[in-house]
Amino acid sequence: MCRSIKTLRPPALPEEATDEEIRAAALQYVRKVSGFRAPAAHNREVFDHAVDVIAQATADLLGGLEVRGQAVRQAG
Repeated sequence: MCRSIKTLRPPALPEEATDEEIRAAALQYVRKVSGFRAPAAHNREVFDHAVDVIAQATADLLGGLEVRGQAVRQAG
């Protein structure tokens, strides 16, 4: 799918993924799935909502993952 979306969890990243990195990955995913780099005005709301939902799901996923028995990210 989106081969250029990077892994956002340790040990791929030396530190926790930032909110900006999570949002950038969500934006890239929505762009790929929708086929729009930038949505038309009439699609902006649903496009932005999808990015928000996917960013939150990504943060939840990273917050719940365990790597080698350790929590990866504290849920915020």
